[in-house]
Amino acid sequence: MTDDHGHDDPEEAYDPSSPTPPARTPPLRSTAPQSEFTTGQVAKGFVVLLVGLAIVFGLPLALA
Repeated sequence: MTDDHGHDDPEEAYDPSSPTPPARTPPLRSTAPQSEFTTGQVAKGFVVLLVGLAIVFGLPLALA
């Protein structure tokens, strides 16, 4: 697997003590809240929510 920040090539490795910046910038990162998601993913999450609620609330009520 290649390193996204150039650490696999010793000549391009970033050295914090060096005033010279690396030759290329690291790739942009994406975190979940800013990521786009599809309607299918929303539906899958809703189904997981319903199953979880059924287990948490439905099972104890059924056994009571």
